Amino acid sequence: MNASQVLLGMLAFPHYWQDVPMIRVTHPKLKKFLGVDGKYISMNNMFDADFNYKLADLVEEVNRKKSSMRSKFDIDVLKVDERVNIAFLIYTGRMLNLFPDPASPNHKWYPVNADPFPFHGQDSLFVRSIWPMYLGAVRESAKDNDWGKADEMLGYIAEYQQRFGKDVIPPGDKVKTEILYNKLDIFNRLFGIYGLIGFLMLILLFIGVFKKSKTVDLTVRVLKWLLILSLLAHTVGLGLRWYISGHAPWSNAYESMVFIAWATVLAGFIFSRRSAITLAVTGIMASMILMAAHLNWMDPEITNLVPVLNSYWLMIHVAVITSSYGFLGLGSLLAFLNLILIIFRNNKNKKKLNATLNELTIINEMTLEVGLFMLTIGTFLGGVWANESWGRYWGWDAKETWALVSVLVYVFVVHMRFIPKLNNKFAFNTGALLAYSSIMMTYFGVNYYLSGLHSYATGDPFPIPTFVPVTLVIVFMVILLAYFRNRKFEKT
Repeated sequence: MNASQVLLGMLAFPHYWQDVPMIRVTHPKLKKFLGVDGKYISMNNMFDADFNYKLADLVEEVNRKKSSMRSKFDIDVLKVDERVNIAFLIYTGRMLNLFPDPASPNHKWYPVNADPFPFHGQDSLFVRSIWPMYLGAVRESAKDNDWGKADEMLGYIAEYQQRFGKDVIPPGDKVKTEILYNKLDIFNRLFGIYGLIGFLMLILLFIGVFKKSKTVDLTVRVLKWLLILSLLAHTVGLGLRWYISGHAPWSNAYESMVFIAWATVLAGFIFSRRSAITLAVTGIMASMILMAAHLNWMDPEITNLVPVLNSYWLMIHVAVITSSYGFLGLGSLLAFLNLILIIFRNNKNKKKLNATLNELTIINEMTLEVGLFMLTIGTFLGGVWANESWGRYWGWDAKETWALVSVLVYVFVVHMRFIPKLNNKFAFNTGALLAYSSIMMTYFGVNYYLSGLHSYATGDPFPIPTFVPVTLVIVFMVILLAYFRNRKFEKT
């Protein structure tokens, strides 16, 4: 069944669906508590013999904890509770706000079982009667597969909606576009495509460093064109989302991550004439960013703009500053790759690896300079927007402060060459790699752990994911290995 069929089934046949194991439970401790053998539990099994909700005490206990202090078990308790509540809203008919109230000033929409019930007179009679009639027609249609009566009832509901809620109903073309956008699932698919193309290109290009081959060159060229097609698909996806939402698609955490991935690939193509390896690295980087965008704490839902974001500055300030993250992210990955080259460099391959190292370091420096210019300009433009929104250019808000910190960090990195003992490739690439932590703090740390005026684009605070310390250990191990290998190589 597709999602629409499941939803319609839950509405029309709630007693059947309440016995279907469909509420996902992941934590072993919670499974044991609920008595779940597999991955799912039914709605009815969430209640004991006395009809008491099994998670009631646990949910109350978890909600008393600070978000940063919640364990994986606590998080799963809240997620399962949320799924149960969604199912409950569907079974009771309160999930869908289907009926606009003609008496309210802004024609607010309500579910059929709204409490208190806002409809009066003939409207009240229509709302109370049409929904049971529609569900009854669905049940009959499910038996004889004749959906004429159900479609007729649905038509009456649509007429009522058009009559009293026409101002907020999206045009038919926009609805069709959103359905197409959801079916294509472009950004989720691109996560794997970018990663595969980038990884294959990187391997082939490394082979090409040591051994020239026409087959390798041809394959790299084909992969490059596939990356171009992927970027075009990425652009189309952003365009579709822009058309559907009616605003620039970088207004929340999910959208900005998708846009940063797009800017990263674009940055790779800008510098690809100098080095094909740069293009391969951008594919990998874009894949990592899109993977992060589709983690379960990122919400891909298309929503209305928060009032403070409803400004033309959203297109200018946010676009410039998030694009800079793409360039600076590319620089950090190039730096990581250069440190790997330093680790594997020896007297036998030094000629080839030094040439590649020089090439990638120069490109990295250009990438950081472009990113720094955009980051600085974006920060200044943010001040102008802040003056229009809040009546002051600068207020040492957490986001503003960390944006300035990031600018200063990258200013230092691109000027390291003027300090004699730091004027070498190892120091520069180490600085370029570590500097991106300031961007990560500006983007994730401030949004999810600090409070401020920029909290409108964030979710609830969450425990630090396990991959973060693992990544930090890998990064510092690579830096240490590169340091000792570089010292040894310089001595010999």
